[in-house]
Amino acid sequence: MNAAAFFARWRVRFGYPLAIVVLWLARPTLQGILAGALVGAIGLWVRARAAGHLHKQEVLTVTGPYAFTRNPLYLGSFILMIGVAIAAHSWWSALILFAYFALFYSFVMRREERELYRHHGEAFHVYAQSVPLFFPRVTPARIASGGAAAFSFAQYKKNREYRAAIGLLLLLLIFVVIWRLRSF
Repeated sequence: MNAAAFFARWRVRFGYPLAIVVLWLARPTLQGILAGALVGAIGLWVRARAAGHLHKQEVLTVTGPYAFTRNPLYLGSFILMIGVAIAAHSWWSALILFAYFALFYSFVMRREERELYRHHGEAFHVYAQSVPLFFPRVTPARIASGGAAAFSFAQYKKNREYRAAIGLLLLLLIFVVIWRLRSF
């Protein structure tokens, strides 16, 4: 198994023990939790928009948020992670979160890029020439699309993106509990 396959396979499994460490190091405040929730909500919105356009393994999605960045789901996750770091109110937690994201997702994005090129060939090459890997363009790229162009709530549900919102809410609730316990 090469490094990219390892990181793709273990990114979620490794995230659980990492979350325990981040929570243990967290020193949340009410203001930090609220600010983190706001930033996290922006990340959820980016992920939701992306999931409502994404038709996995069916077509090369180049519309909606995919016209700005090739990885809007991961961009949304990055924004979510910033929200969690703010809510944790711990430099150590933030450092761990950023290191995890940078290490795991740099490999994952490159692996998925190779898979998309194998599956879509020249169409992906043209798309990759116009749309950046991670940090978004200012204006949307205009690329011919063979798939659906509009956001679909049914597609959002099919991609089970609501689980990210549930996860953030649970994490924020845990931060509130930690904050209350540490304030005694």
